[in-house]
Amino acid sequence: MRYKKWMAVAAVACMIASAGLAGNSASAQDATGDINQIALSETQVKGLIAAQPSLAAIAKKLENAPESNDVSIEKELDEIAQKHGFKNFAELDDVSANVQLVLDGIDPENGEYTDPVVGLKEELAEVKGDTTMPADEKKALIEELEEALTSIPPLKHKENIDLVKKHQQAIQDALDAGDAGR
Repeated sequence: MRYKKWMAVAAVACMIASAGLAGNSASAQDATGDINQIALSETQVKGLIAAQPSLAAIAKKLENAPESNDVSIEKELDEIAQKHGFKNFAELDDVSANVQLVLDGIDPENGEYTDPVVGLKEELAEVKGDTTMPADEKKALIEELEEALTSIPPLKHKENIDLVKKHQQAIQDALDAGDAGR
């Protein structure tokens, strides 16, 4: 199966949105739910990696107080982002979403990238052609894959693939360290 581990920043963004702290700030997704795809820079990826311990600490704090509507959390997130070279948390969130979009397409076994949309279409074709799968299970899986196809955008900036692959181990190490702290 594909690499599906979310970075601490994604967890923080979800917790902020559910707690109503996002306010009017931009996020990794626009009103239609599409990721704000950007061409990543080396500096942005390194900043995202460096920010992970601080973001994991915030995520842990939010997990322990999910009803929190504290605007100081939003300020703290902006401060973390600025400390790591971003203008605000929204920019950091966009970078995280773009890195994750690439990671979702990297096969953990062979390191090859396949656009998640292409991969989902291939998987859907396999499921539709599978005659051994129970009908109810097959129907549910087809529905799930078709829904995923409508929510995952194709990658617009192919140059992000090489950049994310270059830093993939450091990204994984940062994620593992964040998970250990939880």
